[in-house]
Amino acid sequence: MEQYLEFTANHPLLVSALTLSFLLLVFTEIRRKTRGVLTLEPQEAVKLINADAVVIDLRSPEAFARGHIVNARNVPLDTLDDGTMLEKLRSKPVIAVCDSGMSSGRVVEKLRKAGIDKAFGLRGGMAAWNQASLPVVTGKKTKKKKK
Repeated sequence: MEQYLEFTANHPLLVSALTLSFLLLVFTEIRRKTRGVLTLEPQEAVKLINADAVVIDLRSPEAFARGHIVNARNVPLDTLDDGTMLEKLRSKPVIAVCDSGMSSGRVVEKLRKAGIDKAFGLRGGMAAWNQASLPVVTGKKTKKKKK
């Protein structure tokens, strides 16, 4: 114990940095727990997709055409504020997907504030999806409208 006190007295900057890092980690974890689950791993997302979740791909149409999750809807970030689309999404779970998982977090928070309680982001985005060797569809696949 005496050695710890001596180390602390000799290296106050190191001890302060370690304490601050620990407190920041605790604060971040507490904040994440109080918000609830906002992100899903790719395998968890597959289970939710099989249970009829809606996948919203936030990437550009070009990136979407290079490869996307089966039955995903390409909704660029600037068109997400459309109120009619948000109303349609209230009844089902929603998974937001971007390139790396960074943009989807902000979108999930926005969706939850809009009243969509079952909104999640794909942790790691399409990069994690591809790394998990899960299936993707290339080209812009659209369903033809019935007349």
